[in-house]
Order: sequence, then structure tokens, then C-alpha cells
Amino acid sequence: MTDVTSSKSTRRPHHWRHDLIELAALFTAVVVADTIAKTIVKGPDGPYLLVFSAIALVATAGFHTWWARRHSHAPPTTRTATPTAAVVAEGPRGRHTDQDDSAPAAEALETVLWRMRTTVDDAPGSLAALCAALARLGVDILTLQTHPLTEGTVDEFLLRAPASLSSTDLAHEIGTAGGRDTWTERADTHDLVDTPTRVLGLATRTALDAAELPLALRQLLGRCTLHSVPAVSLTGRPTGEQAPVEGVLEETVMKLRDPSGGTLLIERPYLPFTPTEFARARALVELDARLGPRVPRSQDVLTLPEGNEITVRRADQRDLPAARAMHDRCSARTLSLRYHGPVGDADRYLDHLLSPRFGRTLAVQTASGRLVALGHLLWDGDETEVALLVEDDWQRRGIGSELLGRLVAMAEEAGCDSVYAVTQASNTGMVAAMRALNLPLDYQIEEGTLVITARLDAAPRRSERTQPQARQSER
Repeated sequence: MTDVTSSKSTRRPHHWRHDLIELAALFTAVVVADTIAKTIVKGPDGPYLLVFSAIALVATAGFHTWWARRHSHAPPTTRTATPTAAVVAEGPRGRHTDQDDSAPAAEALETVLWRMRTTVDDAPGSLAALCAALARLGVDILTLQTHPLTEGTVDEFLLRAPASLSSTDLAHEIGTAGGRDTWTERADTHDLVDTPTRVLGLATRTALDAAELPLALRQLLGRCTLHSVPAVSLTGRPTGEQAPVEGVLEETVMKLRDPSGGTLLIERPYLPFTPTEFARARALVELDARLGPRVPRSQDVLTLPEGNEITVRRADQRDLPAARAMHDRCSARTLSLRYHGPVGDADRYLDHLLSPRFGRTLAVQTASGRLVALGHLLWDGDETEVALLVEDDWQRRGIGSELLGRLVAMAEEAGCDSVYAVTQASNTGMVAAMRALNLPLDYQIEEGTLVITARLDAAPRRSERTQPQARQSER
């Protein structure tokens, strides 16, 4: 930091006594010089001594002037940064200057974020040993959480490490320092948010939308697989899956009671859940149970090419009667293309599809309030499925493409890497709608069934592409 001293604070007061003393000293010197000169001139070497005396007097006067300015009138020296001074900064790999523009220096400053978990003995000095090991590697600890267990303690770190440091070297060094069962994963800037703030944000999202609970649990617990097992099967028989109210924690498996019935099964094969994670997940589920059924109230009004207005909104199980009525108006071919099974069983799937626990559903209704199309975004373990059903009289009007684009945008917002659609090769409308997304597509054909997968991580977000104009309103 540059030290700055103002001229006002450094200027010393000028006293008249200094001038009087200097004037008296000057007159005394002149008198003494005149006396000595008169005495010396009468001697044989007088002229030479007079010259040497004048030189000595001039030297003495110069020394006095320099000394007076240095200690009486000159301001103290200040430390300021010069334009050519190198700025020294402290980095994760040590000190560096802004004058070093070489490529090796730039590479040395490049860092990446890591999330790391390791288990250590619950003994004094165990955490200090880990921190010392990380310091030797030039790793900066950004956040730290501790999860006490019956045997040992799980320490969770968010680290900023040199880009040249591999996860293998990091885990090896941590193991040498006493850590075991070490797990590492690349992190991003979103992980820089502190844990209480992140949990509050997830709770807010869950409170606004019941379909956010599975996503909130995944973001809270990291890379895990979540299944919602209903208490009653599609045929109406009890499945026997009903977790106790307090939930169950079994190493890498967590079972929580689903407020809508059944059990939420959460699995994480790479690392056991901690009691702290279990308590946070159960708190989110209890919040969802207290708030009851809910979906966002916003809706969009769109105008079709022929001039008809339709409304696109979120749907849930309260729309079950209207969805069944739409099934009754659909042809057998339309239902078979959608459900890939007996047409008579189509109604059995609706309660499952409209549940926010399994995904999100968009509904399209006419100006008269009749439901004419449904679009589903379904959480299928680690994958995401999209499905469409448009009533026969409303097909070939762009409704399916509109729904599909909105579902893909939802998947992007949820952080999904891809979405897939299961259809038949003869379903040209669904194939065309997937191609219209302008996303990289993968095709797989198995026993006459076509699976089309769209990769979302290889294309710009839907919000950056052209969107149809719509009017938003509140119900």
C-alpha cells in the first residue's frame, strides 16, 4: 500500500529566531575574519593565509546551509509508488509481479475449484494435518464443513487448487496426512455460495413449486439418484413401500416419506450420507408436506397462425378430470403413439404423470377452458424424459413444438445435460419437433421403438434463442 503524506501536515512552522541567530553568526564571522586578515597581512605569508581562510569560510557556510535545510526546513521523505514500480500480488502459488507477462507465469496462476470429502479420526491435530498437506500443494481452502460421526469426522472442503494438480495427487497427499475414503469432484462458481444461503434458496424454490423438491434434494446432496416409489401401483395394488415418518438412513441409501404418498428413495453409491445431510433432506420434505399441492400461477397466452388463442400453464393432479376428458376425445392411434401400450390403460398413467413428484407438466387450454394438449418433463433417475400428447383436432398447428421448446428450457434451468423422447418411427410429428430444437440428436432403435436424445450441454440456452411472443398473465 502506498504511503501518502500531505504537504499541509508535513510543513513545519518557520520561526524568526532562526533568522536572527543566522544573521548574528554571519556578522560575528565577518568581524573575526577582518581581525584575522589584518593580523595576517602584516606577516610574510599573509596573502596565502588569507586565500585559505576565504576557502574555509565558504566551505563552512555551504555546510551550514545544507545542514539547516536538511534538519529545519526540508520535509520528511515520503514513500510513493513510481510508475515503473512492479505491483506485487499474492497468489495461490506464491508472489508474482505484473511485469512478468511470460506464458509459464500465466499457467502457474491458473486455478480450478474442487469439492473434496474425506474422513479423519476425531482427534486433536487431524484437521491441522490436512490443512498443512493442502498448503504444501498450494491449495487454498475456501469453505469447510465438518460432519461428526460415531467413528471419526467427515470434513467437506471447497478448494481452489492449481490447474496442474490432479485429483489423484490431491487424494494421495490427503491420504498421507491421515484422510481416508477421500472423494473429489470438480466444482464451479455456484458452489462458492455458503451452505446456509444455498439451503435457504433451495427451500424457497421448493415452497414456490412442488415439482422443485426432487431437484432441490439433488442439489443439496450432490450427485445422487432419486426415485419416487408410489404406495399404490398403477393397477391399484399396494406396493408396500411406505417409509416411517422419521425416515431411514442406511449408509448410501436414504428413505423419506413422500407427502403425496409412497417413499422418496435417494441413493448415492460413491459416499455414505451423513446425519447432517439426512436432517437437511428431511427438513425439505417436511416443508413440502406442510405447504401441500402448489404450482406457479403464471400462464402465457399465445396466438396460433389461424388466429385462435391458447393458454399455456403448469398443471398438476387437480387437472386430472380435464386430462381424462381429453383422452376420451383422442383417437386410438394418438393414444398408442403416446403411451406405447394398450389404449384402455392410458387413464391409469395420468395420476402418475400429473404428480409434481415425477416431474413438471404443461397444459394447453383453449379460450373456453378445454384442455387440448399436455407436455411432460419426467425425472427418470439421472436422466430426463419429454413426452407430448396433443388432441387430434389440434395437431399440426405448432402446439407440440411450442410445448417441447418450453420443456427443454425447463430442463436447462434444472441443470439437465440431455433429454430423451420415446416414440415410434411412424410418429413423424414428434420426430420433426425434436429436429426443430436445433440441438445435437442421437437416435436409437430398439424393437421398433425410437429413442431420440437431445444434448443440452452442446448448444446455447433456450433463452438465448428466438422465443415466440406471448402475453403473461396471472390467474
